[in-house]
Amino acid sequence: MPETYAVTVPRGYRVGAWEVREPIATGAFGSVYEARRVGDGQGAGGDVVTAGAPEELPRTAALKFLPTGTGTPRHLAHLRELADRELRLHRKLKRPRLIRMYETLTVDDPAHPDLDGAVVLVLEKAEESLASLLTRTPGPSAPQGPALLAQICEGLVQLHRAGWVHGDLKPANVLLMRDGSARLGDFNMAAELEGTHAYTPAFSTPDYTPPELLWSEIGERGSRIRPSADIWAFGVLAHLALSGSFPLPGGTSAARRDAAVAYARGSEELRLSPQLPDAWREIVRDCLAPTHQERVGGEALLRRVAAVAGTGGRASRLPRLFWPFARRGRRSALVLGGSAVATMAVAALGYGVSTWAGDDSPAGKETERSAEVTAAAYGTADLRADRGIPPAYRLLIVETAHDCSQSGVTPSLIAAMLKVESDFDPDLSDPAKDEYGIARWTPSVLRWWMSDDGTPEEEVPEPPFPPAESIPAMGRYLCWIAPRLESGLPGDRRVLIAAGYRTSYKTVNDAGGVPPSNRLYADRVAHYLKEYTPPGKK
Repeated sequence: MPETYAVTVPRGYRVGAWEVREPIATGAFGSVYEARRVGDGQGAGGDVVTAGAPEELPRTAALKFLPTGTGTPRHLAHLRELADRELRLHRKLKRPRLIRMYETLTVDDPAHPDLDGAVVLVLEKAEESLASLLTRTPGPSAPQGPALLAQICEGLVQLHRAGWVHGDLKPANVLLMRDGSARLGDFNMAAELEGTHAYTPAFSTPDYTPPELLWSEIGERGSRIRPSADIWAFGVLAHLALSGSFPLPGGTSAARRDAAVAYARGSEELRLSPQLPDAWREIVRDCLAPTHQERVGGEALLRRVAAVAGTGGRASRLPRLFWPFARRGRRSALVLGGSAVATMAVAALGYGVSTWAGDDSPAGKETERSAEVTAAAYGTADLRADRGIPPAYRLLIVETAHDCSQSGVTPSLIAAMLKVESDFDPDLSDPAKDEYGIARWTPSVLRWWMSDDGTPEEEVPEPPFPPAESIPAMGRYLCWIAPRLESGLPGDRRVLIAAGYRTSYKTVNDAGGVPPSNRLYADRVAHYLKEYTPPGKK
Protein backbone atom coordinates (compact mmCIF):
# COMPACT_ATOMS: atom_id res chain seq x y z
CA MET A 1 0.00 0.00 0.00
CA PRO A 2 1.55 3.33 -1.07
CA GLU A 3 0.53 5.38 1.97
CA THR A 4 -0.92 5.08 5.44
CA TYR A 5 -4.64 4.45 5.24
CA ALA A 6 -7.19 5.80 7.70
CA VAL A 7 -8.78 2.35 7.65
CA THR A 8 -6.51 -0.55 6.71
CA VAL A 9 -8.38 -3.45 5.10
CA PRO A 10 -6.44 -6.53 3.92
CA ARG A 11 -6.81 -7.78 0.37
CA GLY A 12 -9.38 -10.59 0.23
CA TYR A 13 -11.35 -9.36 3.25
CA ARG A 14 -15.08 -10.12 2.94
CA VAL A 15 -17.82 -7.75 3.96
CA GLY A 16 -21.36 -8.53 2.91
CA ALA A 17 -21.33 -9.72 -0.69
CA TRP A 18 -18.01 -8.03 -1.39
CA GLU A 19 -14.37 -9.08 -1.43
CA VAL A 20 -11.80 -6.30 -1.03
CA ARG A 21 -9.23 -6.08 -3.81
CA GLU A 22 -6.97 -3.09 -4.43
CA PRO A 23 -6.70 0.19 -2.46
CA ILE A 24 -8.01 3.21 -4.33
CA ALA A 25 -7.60 6.26 -2.10
CA THR A 26 -7.60 7.47 1.46
CA GLY A 27 -8.25 10.62 3.42
CA ALA A 28 -8.25 11.57 7.05
CA PHE A 29 -11.82 10.33 7.51
CA GLY A 30 -12.11 7.22 5.39
CA SER A 31 -10.43 4.85 2.96
CA VAL A 32 -11.70 3.51 -0.35
CA TYR A 33 -11.01 0.07 -1.81
CA GLU A 34 -11.94 -1.64 -5.03
CA ALA A 35 -14.09 -4.69 -4.42
CA ARG A 36 -15.74 -7.42 -6.42
CA ARG A 37 -19.08 -9.05 -5.75
CA VAL A 38 -18.54 -12.68 -4.81
CA GLY A 39 -21.64 -13.66 -2.86
CA ASP A 40 -25.11 -12.85 -1.67
CA GLY A 41 -24.17 -10.82 1.38
CA GLN A 42 -23.57 -13.69 3.81
CA GLY A 43 -19.77 -13.58 3.79
CA ALA A 44 -17.65 -12.90 6.85
CA GLY A 45 -17.21 -9.36 7.94
CA GLY A 46 -20.40 -7.43 7.36
CA ASP A 47 -24.12 -7.31 8.00
CA VAL A 48 -26.26 -5.44 5.51
CA VAL A 49 -27.93 -2.36 6.97
CA THR A 50 -29.57 -1.11 3.78
CA ALA A 51 -29.16 -2.91 0.51
CA GLY A 52 -30.49 -3.23 -2.97
CA ALA A 53 -31.52 -6.60 -4.34
CA PRO A 54 -28.47 -8.70 -5.29
CA GLU A 55 -29.31 -8.53 -8.99
CA GLU A 56 -29.13 -4.73 -8.79
CA LEU A 57 -25.57 -4.75 -7.51
CA PRO A 58 -22.71 -4.33 -9.99
CA ARG A 59 -19.86 -6.78 -10.45
CA THR A 60 -17.36 -4.30 -9.02
CA ALA A 61 -17.74 -1.37 -6.67
CA ALA A 62 -15.79 1.01 -4.47
CA LEU A 63 -16.08 0.35 -0.74
CA LYS A 64 -15.62 3.40 1.45
CA PHE A 65 -14.70 2.33 4.99
CA LEU A 66 -15.39 4.94 7.64
CA PRO A 67 -13.35 4.60 10.84
CA THR A 68 -14.44 2.44 13.77
CA GLY A 69 -15.04 3.26 17.40
CA THR A 70 -11.40 3.73 18.34
CA GLY A 71 -10.66 7.31 19.37
CA THR A 72 -11.54 10.05 21.77
CA PRO A 73 -15.23 10.85 22.36
CA ARG A 74 -14.84 14.22 20.63
CA HIS A 75 -13.13 12.64 17.63
CA LEU A 76 -15.79 9.93 17.44
CA ALA A 77 -18.60 12.48 17.52
CA HIS A 78 -16.95 14.36 14.67
CA LEU A 79 -16.57 11.18 12.60
CA ARG A 80 -20.20 10.26 13.23
CA GLU A 81 -21.30 13.70 12.03
CA LEU A 82 -19.30 13.33 8.80
CA ALA A 83 -20.64 9.84 8.17
CA ASP A 84 -24.21 10.99 8.84
CA ARG A 85 -23.84 13.85 6.36
CA GLU A 86 -22.69 11.57 3.57
CA LEU A 87 -25.27 8.88 4.27
CA ARG A 88 -28.10 11.42 4.46
CA LEU A 89 -27.21 12.96 1.11
CA HIS A 90 -26.76 9.60 -0.65
CA ARG A 91 -30.10 8.34 0.66
CA LYS A 92 -31.95 11.50 -0.34
CA LEU A 93 -30.41 12.25 -3.71
CA LYS A 94 -29.96 10.18 -6.84
CA ARG A 95 -28.75 12.37 -9.69
CA PRO A 96 -26.86 11.49 -12.90
CA ARG A 97 -23.84 13.63 -11.97
CA LEU A 98 -23.50 12.39 -8.39
CA ILE A 99 -21.67 9.20 -7.53
CA ARG A 100 -24.20 6.47 -6.78
CA MET A 101 -24.48 4.56 -3.49
CA TYR A 102 -25.76 0.98 -3.83
CA GLU A 103 -25.99 -0.05 -0.17
CA THR A 104 -24.48 0.47 3.27
CA LEU A 105 -22.91 -2.19 5.47
CA THR A 106 -21.70 -2.36 9.04
CA VAL A 107 -18.72 -4.57 9.80
CA ASP A 108 -19.50 -7.06 12.57
CA ASP A 109 -16.15 -8.74 13.18
CA PRO A 110 -14.90 -8.85 16.80
CA ALA A 111 -11.87 -10.83 15.61
CA HIS A 112 -10.68 -7.65 13.86
CA PRO A 113 -11.20 -4.86 16.43
CA ASP A 114 -9.65 -2.29 14.08
CA LEU A 115 -12.51 -2.96 11.63
CA ASP A 116 -15.33 -4.02 13.95
CA GLY A 117 -18.12 -1.46 13.78
CA ALA A 118 -16.87 0.32 10.66
CA VAL A 119 -19.55 1.73 8.38
CA VAL A 120 -19.03 0.79 4.74
CA LEU A 121 -20.56 2.68 1.82
CA VAL A 122 -20.81 0.60 -1.35
CA LEU A 123 -20.35 3.15 -4.11
CA GLU A 124 -20.22 3.29 -7.87
CA LYS A 125 -16.63 2.62 -8.92
CA ALA A 126 -14.79 5.31 -10.85
CA GLU A 127 -11.64 4.83 -12.87
CA GLU A 128 -9.78 7.77 -11.33
CA SER A 129 -10.21 11.27 -10.02
CA LEU A 130 -9.72 14.53 -11.84
CA ALA A 131 -6.81 15.16 -9.47
CA SER A 132 -4.92 12.12 -10.74
CA LEU A 133 -5.68 13.07 -14.34
CA LEU A 134 -4.32 16.60 -13.80
CA THR A 135 -1.26 15.24 -11.99
CA ARG A 136 -0.54 12.91 -14.87
CA THR A 137 -1.07 15.58 -17.53
CA PRO A 138 0.13 18.90 -16.04
CA GLY A 139 -0.23 22.13 -17.95
CA PRO A 140 -3.16 23.28 -20.06
CA SER A 141 -5.83 20.66 -20.40
CA ALA A 142 -6.64 18.43 -23.33
CA PRO A 143 -9.75 19.21 -25.42
CA GLN A 144 -11.97 17.29 -23.01
CA GLY A 145 -11.55 20.00 -20.35
CA PRO A 146 -14.61 22.11 -21.24
CA ALA A 147 -16.84 19.02 -21.49
CA LEU A 148 -15.74 17.77 -18.07
CA LEU A 149 -16.24 21.20 -16.54
CA ALA A 150 -19.77 21.38 -17.93
CA GLN A 151 -20.58 18.03 -16.32
CA ILE A 152 -19.05 19.13 -13.01
CA CYS A 153 -21.10 22.32 -13.12
CA GLU A 154 -24.21 20.29 -13.87
CA GLY A 155 -23.52 18.16 -10.77
CA LEU A 156 -23.24 21.27 -8.61
CA VAL A 157 -26.53 22.63 -9.94
CA GLN A 158 -28.22 19.29 -9.27
CA LEU A 159 -27.02 19.52 -5.65
CA HIS A 160 -28.07 23.13 -5.27
CA ARG A 161 -31.52 22.51 -6.76
CA ALA A 162 -32.01 19.74 -4.20
CA GLY A 163 -31.05 22.10 -1.36
CA TRP A 164 -27.48 20.99 -0.68
CA VAL A 165 -24.02 22.57 -0.80
CA HIS A 166 -21.07 20.31 -1.61
CA GLY A 167 -18.65 22.25 0.57
CA ASP A 168 -15.48 20.55 -0.65
CA LEU A 169 -15.37 20.74 -4.43
CA LYS A 170 -11.83 20.05 -5.65
CA PRO A 171 -10.22 17.78 -8.28
CA ALA A 172 -9.86 14.90 -5.83
CA ASN A 173 -13.64 14.87 -5.33
CA VAL A 174 -14.48 14.83 -9.04
CA LEU A 175 -14.61 11.20 -10.10
CA LEU A 176 -14.17 10.14 -13.71
CA MET A 177 -16.16 7.13 -14.79
CA ARG A 178 -15.22 4.42 -17.18
CA ASP A 179 -16.98 6.18 -20.07
CA GLY A 180 -15.14 9.40 -19.28
CA SER A 181 -18.10 11.22 -17.75
CA ALA A 182 -17.71 13.08 -14.48
CA ARG A 183 -19.44 12.52 -11.14
CA LEU A 184 -19.21 14.48 -7.92
CA GLY A 185 -18.24 12.42 -4.89
CA ASP A 186 -17.13 12.60 -1.25
CA PHE A 187 -20.11 14.22 0.45
CA ASN A 188 -19.03 14.08 4.09
CA MET A 189 -18.62 17.87 4.00
CA ALA A 190 -21.94 18.41 2.22
CA ALA A 191 -24.52 20.50 4.04
CA GLU A 192 -28.27 20.79 3.65
CA LEU A 193 -29.54 24.33 3.23
CA GLU A 194 -31.69 25.95 5.89
CA GLY A 195 -33.01 28.89 3.94
CA THR A 196 -30.05 30.64 2.32
CA HIS A 197 -27.37 29.01 4.49
CA ALA A 198 -26.09 25.66 5.61
CA TYR A 199 -23.53 24.69 8.23
CA THR A 200 -20.30 22.86 7.52
CA PRO A 201 -17.52 21.51 9.80
CA ALA A 202 -14.82 23.96 10.76
CA PHE A 203 -12.16 22.93 8.26
CA SER A 204 -11.77 23.01 4.50
CA THR A 205 -9.31 22.79 1.58
CA PRO A 206 -7.78 26.29 1.47
CA ASP A 207 -7.13 26.53 -2.28
CA TYR A 208 -10.85 26.05 -3.02
CA THR A 209 -12.32 27.93 -0.05
CA PRO A 210 -13.89 31.35 -0.72
CA PRO A 211 -12.42 34.29 1.20
CA GLU A 212 -15.46 34.83 3.41
CA LEU A 213 -15.02 31.35 4.90
CA LEU A 214 -11.31 31.85 5.53
CA TRP A 215 -12.05 34.42 8.22
CA SER A 216 -15.61 33.56 9.21
CA GLU A 217 -16.56 32.88 12.80
CA ILE A 218 -17.08 29.25 13.71
CA GLY A 219 -20.15 28.59 15.81
CA GLU A 220 -21.30 25.48 17.59
CA ARG A 221 -22.71 24.11 14.33
CA GLY A 222 -19.65 25.01 12.29
CA SER A 223 -19.27 27.69 9.61
CA ARG A 224 -22.19 29.14 7.69
CA ILE A 225 -21.89 28.30 4.00
CA ARG A 226 -23.85 29.26 0.88
CA PRO A 227 -24.03 27.66 -2.59
CA SER A 228 -21.80 30.51 -3.75
CA ALA A 229 -18.93 28.74 -1.96
CA ASP A 230 -19.21 25.93 -4.52
CA ILE A 231 -19.22 28.54 -7.32
CA TRP A 232 -15.90 29.94 -6.05
CA ALA A 233 -14.44 26.43 -5.88
CA PHE A 234 -15.64 25.74 -9.43
CA GLY A 235 -13.87 28.88 -10.64
CA VAL A 236 -10.59 27.76 -9.08
CA LEU A 237 -11.01 24.24 -10.46
CA ALA A 238 -11.84 25.51 -13.95
CA HIS A 239 -8.80 27.79 -14.00
CA LEU A 240 -6.57 24.92 -12.88
CA ALA A 241 -8.02 22.45 -15.39
CA LEU A 242 -7.82 24.84 -18.35
CA SER A 243 -4.49 26.56 -17.65
CA GLY A 244 -2.57 24.28 -15.31
CA SER A 245 -2.23 26.95 -12.62
CA PHE A 246 -4.15 28.53 -9.74
CA PRO A 247 -5.81 31.94 -10.26
CA LEU A 248 -4.21 33.55 -7.19
CA PRO A 249 -0.46 33.92 -6.73
CA GLY A 250 1.65 31.88 -4.35
CA GLY A 251 3.92 28.88 -4.38
CA THR A 252 2.11 27.16 -1.50
CA SER A 253 -1.46 26.61 -0.44
CA ALA A 254 -0.93 28.90 2.55
CA ALA A 255 0.42 31.69 0.33
CA ARG A 256 -2.53 31.38 -2.03
CA ARG A 257 -4.91 31.43 0.94
CA ASP A 258 -3.38 34.71 2.09
CA ALA A 259 -3.65 36.07 -1.46
CA ALA A 260 -7.37 35.17 -1.52
CA VAL A 261 -7.95 37.12 1.69
CA ALA A 262 -5.99 40.08 0.32
CA TYR A 263 -7.97 39.92 -2.93
CA ALA A 264 -11.28 40.01 -1.06
CA ARG A 265 -10.07 43.04 0.91
CA GLY A 266 -9.04 44.88 -2.26
CA SER A 267 -5.25 44.74 -1.84
CA GLU A 268 -4.61 41.93 -4.34
CA GLU A 269 -5.93 41.23 -7.83
CA LEU A 270 -6.78 38.08 -9.70
CA ARG A 271 -3.98 37.00 -11.98
CA LEU A 272 -5.70 34.88 -14.55
CA SER A 273 -3.29 32.85 -16.64
CA PRO A 274 -2.68 33.97 -20.24
CA GLN A 275 -3.20 30.29 -21.12
CA LEU A 276 -6.81 30.44 -19.92
CA PRO A 277 -8.98 30.40 -23.09
CA ASP A 278 -10.65 33.73 -23.81
CA ALA A 279 -14.14 32.21 -23.74
CA TRP A 280 -13.56 31.15 -20.13
CA ARG A 281 -11.96 34.31 -18.72
CA GLU A 282 -15.19 36.09 -17.84
CA ILE A 283 -16.77 32.89 -16.55
CA VAL A 284 -13.88 32.25 -14.17
CA ARG A 285 -13.76 35.91 -13.16
CA ASP A 286 -17.49 35.90 -12.33
CA CYS A 287 -17.08 32.72 -10.25
CA LEU A 288 -14.21 34.31 -8.33
CA ALA A 289 -15.91 37.59 -7.46
CA PRO A 290 -14.56 38.73 -4.07
CA THR A 291 -17.94 38.65 -2.31
CA HIS A 292 -20.62 36.00 -2.44
CA GLN A 293 -23.23 38.58 -3.57
CA GLU A 294 -21.24 39.35 -6.73
CA ARG A 295 -20.72 35.75 -7.86
CA VAL A 296 -22.69 34.30 -10.73
CA GLY A 297 -25.58 32.04 -9.75
CA GLY A 298 -25.46 28.33 -10.44
CA GLU A 299 -28.23 28.21 -13.07
CA ALA A 300 -26.74 31.10 -15.06
CA LEU A 301 -23.27 29.57 -14.72
CA LEU A 302 -24.46 26.23 -16.09
CA ARG A 303 -25.99 27.91 -19.15
CA ARG A 304 -22.79 29.81 -19.85
CA VAL A 305 -20.48 26.85 -19.29
CA ALA A 306 -22.62 24.52 -21.42
CA ALA A 307 -22.71 27.10 -24.21
CA VAL A 308 -18.91 27.54 -24.17
CA ALA A 309 -18.49 23.76 -24.11
CA GLY A 310 -20.51 23.59 -27.33
CA THR A 311 -23.66 21.90 -26.06
CA GLY A 312 -26.22 24.54 -26.97
CA GLY A 313 -26.87 25.33 -23.32
CA ARG A 314 -27.56 21.74 -22.21
CA ALA A 315 -24.77 20.06 -20.28
CA SER A 316 -26.78 16.84 -20.23
CA ARG A 317 -26.18 16.61 -23.99
CA LEU A 318 -22.42 16.40 -23.61
CA PRO A 319 -20.94 13.44 -25.47
CA ARG A 320 -19.94 10.53 -23.26
CA LEU A 321 -16.16 10.65 -23.16
CA PHE A 322 -15.24 7.00 -23.54
CA TRP A 323 -12.32 5.64 -21.57
CA PRO A 324 -10.27 2.84 -23.16
CA PHE A 325 -9.53 1.17 -19.84
CA ALA A 326 -8.62 -2.50 -19.59
CA ARG A 327 -11.34 -4.59 -17.94
CA ARG A 328 -11.68 -7.19 -15.23
CA GLY A 329 -8.61 -6.21 -13.25
CA ARG A 330 -6.18 -6.21 -16.18
CA ARG A 331 -4.53 -2.82 -16.06
CA SER A 332 -2.63 -2.88 -19.34
CA ALA A 333 -1.97 0.51 -20.85
CA LEU A 334 -3.77 1.00 -24.14
CA VAL A 335 -1.73 2.89 -26.69
CA LEU A 336 -3.92 4.39 -29.39
CA GLY A 337 -1.72 5.01 -32.39
CA GLY A 338 -2.14 5.77 -36.07
CA SER A 339 -3.78 8.49 -38.07
CA ALA A 340 -7.19 6.85 -37.78
CA VAL A 341 -7.06 7.23 -34.03
CA ALA A 342 -6.23 10.90 -34.34
CA THR A 343 -9.84 11.44 -35.38
CA MET A 344 -11.19 8.81 -33.02
CA ALA A 345 -14.41 10.01 -31.48
CA VAL A 346 -13.86 7.83 -28.44
CA ALA A 347 -10.33 8.96 -27.66
CA ALA A 348 -11.11 12.27 -26.00
CA LEU A 349 -9.73 10.83 -22.76
CA GLY A 350 -7.39 8.09 -23.95
CA TYR A 351 -5.33 7.47 -20.86
CA GLY A 352 -4.28 4.15 -19.37
CA VAL A 353 -4.71 3.05 -15.74
CA SER A 354 -1.60 3.08 -13.63
CA THR A 355 -0.97 0.41 -11.02
CA TRP A 356 -0.50 1.11 -7.33
CA ALA A 357 3.11 1.43 -6.26
CA GLY A 358 4.25 -1.27 -3.92
CA ASP A 359 1.86 -3.94 -5.22
CA ASP A 360 3.98 -7.08 -4.84
CA SER A 361 1.13 -9.48 -5.47
CA PRO A 362 1.36 -11.88 -8.43
CA ALA A 363 -1.40 -9.92 -10.12
CA GLY A 364 0.55 -6.71 -9.67
CA LYS A 365 3.71 -8.20 -11.14
CA GLU A 366 1.71 -9.59 -14.04
CA THR A 367 0.29 -6.13 -14.62
CA GLU A 368 3.74 -4.62 -14.89
CA ARG A 369 4.61 -7.14 -17.57
CA SER A 370 1.38 -6.64 -19.53
CA ALA A 371 1.97 -5.84 -23.16
CA GLU A 372 0.64 -2.71 -24.75
CA VAL A 373 -1.93 -3.17 -27.48
CA THR A 374 -3.06 -0.93 -30.29
CA ALA A 375 -6.56 0.11 -31.14
CA ALA A 376 -6.37 -1.71 -34.47
CA ALA A 377 -5.78 -5.06 -32.76
CA TYR A 378 -7.89 -4.57 -29.66
CA GLY A 379 -10.28 -7.38 -28.75
CA THR A 380 -9.14 -9.84 -31.42
CA ALA A 381 -10.50 -12.71 -29.31
CA ASP A 382 -13.98 -11.27 -29.83
CA LEU A 383 -13.75 -9.40 -33.12
CA ARG A 384 -11.87 -10.12 -36.35
CA ALA A 385 -9.16 -7.54 -37.05
CA ASP A 386 -8.93 -8.26 -40.78
CA ARG A 387 -12.46 -7.56 -41.96
CA GLY A 388 -12.63 -3.80 -42.38
CA ILE A 389 -13.93 -2.68 -38.96
CA PRO A 390 -12.52 0.84 -38.50
CA PRO A 391 -9.77 0.70 -35.85
CA ALA A 392 -11.14 3.90 -34.30
CA TYR A 393 -14.26 2.06 -33.12
CA ARG A 394 -12.92 -1.38 -32.19
CA LEU A 395 -12.26 -0.64 -28.54
CA LEU A 396 -15.58 1.12 -28.07
CA ILE A 397 -17.46 -1.76 -29.72
CA VAL A 398 -15.74 -4.44 -27.63
CA GLU A 399 -16.08 -2.60 -24.33
CA THR A 400 -19.72 -1.72 -24.99
CA ALA A 401 -20.55 -5.38 -25.57
CA HIS A 402 -18.64 -6.45 -22.47
CA ASP A 403 -20.70 -4.04 -20.39
CA CYS A 404 -23.74 -6.24 -21.08
CA SER A 405 -24.03 -9.64 -19.41
CA GLN A 406 -26.89 -10.80 -21.66
CA SER A 407 -26.18 -13.74 -23.96
CA GLY A 408 -26.07 -12.71 -27.60
CA VAL A 409 -24.93 -9.11 -27.14
CA THR A 410 -21.44 -9.57 -28.53
CA PRO A 411 -18.83 -7.31 -30.12
CA SER A 412 -19.42 -8.98 -33.49
CA LEU A 413 -23.16 -8.26 -33.24
CA ILE A 414 -22.63 -4.58 -32.50
CA ALA A 415 -20.04 -4.30 -35.29
CA ALA A 416 -22.35 -6.07 -37.75
CA MET A 417 -25.25 -3.80 -36.85
CA LEU A 418 -23.16 -0.65 -37.21
CA LYS A 419 -22.03 -1.86 -40.63
CA VAL A 420 -25.61 -2.47 -41.76
CA GLU A 421 -27.07 0.64 -40.12
CA SER A 422 -24.55 3.18 -41.41
CA ASP A 423 -21.48 1.50 -42.95
CA PHE A 424 -19.67 2.93 -39.88
CA ASP A 425 -20.49 6.49 -40.96
CA PRO A 426 -20.50 8.72 -37.84
CA ASP A 427 -22.05 11.61 -39.81
CA LEU A 428 -24.99 9.72 -41.28
CA SER A 429 -28.06 11.91 -41.59
CA ASP A 430 -31.42 10.65 -42.84
CA PRO A 431 -33.99 13.36 -41.97
CA ALA A 432 -36.73 11.58 -43.92
CA LYS A 433 -36.59 8.73 -41.40
CA ASP A 434 -35.43 10.98 -38.52
CA GLU A 435 -32.33 8.78 -38.05
CA TYR A 436 -28.80 10.02 -37.41
CA GLY A 437 -25.28 8.92 -36.61
CA ILE A 438 -23.37 5.67 -36.73
CA ALA A 439 -26.19 3.70 -35.04
CA ARG A 440 -29.07 5.44 -36.89
CA TRP A 441 -30.70 6.74 -33.75
CA THR A 442 -34.08 8.41 -33.74
CA PRO A 443 -33.67 11.30 -31.25
CA SER A 444 -36.85 10.57 -29.30
CA VAL A 445 -35.67 6.98 -28.75
CA LEU A 446 -32.04 7.83 -28.05
CA ARG A 447 -33.00 10.01 -25.08
CA TRP A 448 -33.93 6.84 -23.16
CA TRP A 449 -30.58 5.12 -23.70
CA MET A 450 -28.00 7.90 -23.44
CA SER A 451 -27.50 7.65 -19.70
CA ASP A 452 -25.50 4.83 -18.14
CA ASP A 453 -27.59 5.04 -14.97
CA GLY A 454 -30.95 4.48 -16.68
CA THR A 455 -32.16 8.08 -16.35
CA PRO A 456 -33.69 9.39 -19.61
CA GLU A 457 -32.64 12.81 -20.82
CA GLU A 458 -35.12 15.53 -19.90
CA GLU A 459 -35.12 16.90 -23.45
CA VAL A 460 -35.03 15.14 -26.79
CA PRO A 461 -31.40 15.35 -27.99
CA GLU A 462 -30.50 16.98 -31.27
CA PRO A 463 -28.09 15.51 -33.84
CA PRO A 464 -25.26 15.08 -34.60
CA PHE A 465 -24.75 12.10 -32.30
CA PRO A 466 -21.06 11.18 -31.86
CA PRO A 467 -20.03 7.51 -31.83
CA ALA A 468 -18.93 7.83 -28.19
CA GLU A 469 -22.60 8.50 -27.39
CA SER A 470 -24.33 6.37 -30.03
CA ILE A 471 -22.48 3.07 -29.64
CA PRO A 472 -22.81 2.69 -25.83
CA ALA A 473 -26.48 3.66 -26.17
CA MET A 474 -26.90 0.89 -28.74
CA GLY A 475 -25.32 -1.56 -26.31
CA ARG A 476 -27.67 -0.54 -23.49
CA TYR A 477 -30.72 -0.91 -25.75
CA LEU A 478 -29.62 -4.33 -27.02
CA CYS A 479 -28.97 -5.42 -23.43
CA TRP A 480 -32.52 -4.39 -22.54
CA ILE A 481 -34.03 -6.15 -25.58
CA ALA A 482 -32.24 -9.50 -25.15
CA PRO A 483 -34.01 -10.85 -22.03
CA ARG A 484 -37.39 -9.72 -23.35
CA LEU A 485 -37.27 -11.94 -26.42
CA GLU A 486 -39.17 -15.16 -25.91
CA SER A 487 -37.13 -18.33 -25.56
CA GLY A 488 -37.39 -20.90 -28.31
CA LEU A 489 -37.69 -18.45 -31.21
CA PRO A 490 -36.14 -19.94 -34.38
CA GLY A 491 -32.83 -18.61 -35.71
CA ASP A 492 -29.65 -17.03 -34.38
CA ARG A 493 -30.52 -15.17 -31.19
CA ARG A 494 -28.08 -12.42 -32.07
CA VAL A 495 -29.98 -11.76 -35.29
CA LEU A 496 -33.26 -11.73 -33.37
CA ILE A 497 -31.81 -9.11 -31.01
CA ALA A 498 -30.81 -7.02 -34.03
CA ALA A 499 -34.33 -7.36 -35.44
CA GLY A 500 -35.69 -6.16 -32.11
CA TYR A 501 -33.47 -3.08 -32.37
CA ARG A 502 -34.77 -2.26 -35.85
CA THR A 503 -38.43 -2.96 -34.97
CA SER A 504 -39.18 -3.90 -31.34
CA TYR A 505 -38.90 -6.97 -29.16
CA LYS A 506 -42.72 -7.23 -29.14
CA THR A 507 -42.82 -7.29 -32.93
CA VAL A 508 -40.26 -10.12 -32.99
CA ASN A 509 -42.17 -12.07 -30.34
CA ASP A 510 -45.50 -11.60 -32.14
CA ALA A 511 -43.97 -12.72 -35.46
CA GLY A 512 -42.42 -15.78 -33.85
CA GLY A 513 -39.00 -14.76 -35.17
CA VAL A 514 -37.66 -12.19 -37.62
CA PRO A 515 -40.64 -10.31 -39.12
CA PRO A 516 -40.93 -10.74 -42.91
CA SER A 517 -40.59 -6.98 -43.43
CA ASN A 518 -37.28 -7.12 -41.58
CA ARG A 519 -35.80 -10.14 -43.36
CA LEU A 520 -33.39 -8.27 -45.65
CA TYR A 521 -31.96 -6.32 -42.73
CA ALA A 522 -31.60 -9.49 -40.66
CA ASP A 523 -29.87 -11.33 -43.50
CA ARG A 524 -27.31 -8.53 -43.87
CA VAL A 525 -26.63 -8.55 -40.13
CA ALA A 526 -26.19 -12.34 -40.25
CA HIS A 527 -23.72 -11.98 -43.12
CA TYR A 528 -21.51 -9.51 -41.25
CA LEU A 529 -21.84 -11.47 -38.02
CA LYS A 530 -20.15 -14.34 -39.83
CA GLU A 531 -17.55 -11.97 -41.25
CA TYR A 532 -16.65 -10.36 -37.94
CA THR A 533 -16.80 -13.32 -35.54
CA PRO A 534 -13.40 -14.99 -34.93
CA PRO A 535 -13.12 -18.69 -35.82
CA GLY A 536 -14.43 -20.93 -33.04
CA LYS A 537 -16.38 -18.07 -31.48
CA LYS A 538 -20.18 -17.92 -31.42
